[in-house]
Amino acid sequence: MPIEFAKYQGLGNDFILIDNRHSSEPVITPEQAVDLCDRHFGIGADGVIFALPGQNDTDYTMRIFNSDGSEPEMCGNGIRCLAKFIADLEGSEAKTQYRIHTLAGVITPELRSDGQVKVDMGVPRLLAAEIPTTLAAPDAKVIDVPIEVADKSWSVTCVSMGNPHCITFVEDVVAVALETVGPQFEHNKAFPQRTNTEFIQVVRSDYVKMRVWERGAGVTLACGTGACAAVVAGVLVGKCDRATAVELPGGVLEIEWAEVSGRIYMTGPAQRVFTGCISH
Repeated sequence: MPIEFAKYQGLGNDFILIDNRHSSEPVITPEQAVDLCDRHFGIGADGVIFALPGQNDTDYTMRIFNSDGSEPEMCGNGIRCLAKFIADLEGSEAKTQYRIHTLAGVITPELRSDGQVKVDMGVPRLLAAEIPTTLAAPDAKVIDVPIEVADKSWSVTCVSMGNPHCITFVEDVVAVALETVGPQFEHNKAFPQRTNTEFIQVVRSDYVKMRVWERGAGVTLACGTGACAAVVAGVLVGKCDRATAVELPGGVLEIEWAEVSGRIYMTGPAQRVFTGCISH
């Protein structure tokens, strides 16, 4: 049977969204997702996102297959797109806030009247075992720790936003050879489940520039969980304010790490690009 889809993007991080509310399992396979994400022979996307029935008192469940067929725990830009997709599906019955079950826990996006989506991303996890990484003892934090990658020593801070992130601060993000260095970080033996890697240039304590190599997707125009992790890392090493704007190639995300609750809030856009039908 043909499958209807919608294409959405959040700061250029683009996704194929599928209404999967009739089944608790994705209607296409990871291998099919790879074909659909191909930018020459398919629709073209960084991943395929499924809106499945909720579980454990949530409104919906989110599953996502990356463009390489792997399945991440969560996706920050993707969950904003999912919230917009759900609201479009529900039409006049749409709510302004949803509780969404993900492999990283329950995430709560809120659709604002200005068109932006604000997401409660939960509390960052900082212990090496939670990320996971072998760069420190399992119950220790990884802050400003050296690692050898691509014949160079980098100082990195590691954060989990439900998925692993390795953050390093550089003088000029444009000068980083992402296509060369990114894969070597992702597959470094210090990260048993691989890692996303964020390269951060501090413009001011409340404004940074970021480029990212995403685990399973490669170079992307934006990464929501990565922007959250970058601000957490910036606070931990004394380079960023708790409320910091993160400029990515696709646009700007507003990130806040609340001091009292310890929760991370991400605010940014999500837009529908087009709709269509898959025959497979």
